[in-house]
Amino acid sequence: MTKEELTGGTVHQLPADLKKALIAAPRARMAWQSLTPLARNEWICWTITVKQQKTRDEHVKRVISELKEGKRRPCCWMGCIHRKDKAISPSVQWVLGKRSKA
Repeated sequence: MTKEELTGGTVHQLPADLKKALIAAPRARMAWQSLTPLARNEWICWTITVKQQKTRDEHVKRVISELKEGKRRPCCWMGCIHRKDKAISPSVQWVLGKRSKA
């Protein structure tokens, strides 16, 4: 059996905790490999931008379960703010402005 390389996104590399979870879940891993680099980037960014480890652990579990369900991107995610190839939309700028005031 050959070792399959799991790839990250366009901006973010695949973090170790998410990679470990994908390796342990063959169906989710197959779904991951079928995603575009931009879609993988959205899942990674959604997972790593949380503040608490407990929340991150929950996001990793949710990535696996949602990939198994056939979801291709995180629901209700405003998108990766780390991308340099496109400007942040006005609606995302508004959300980010609200966060900084909270």
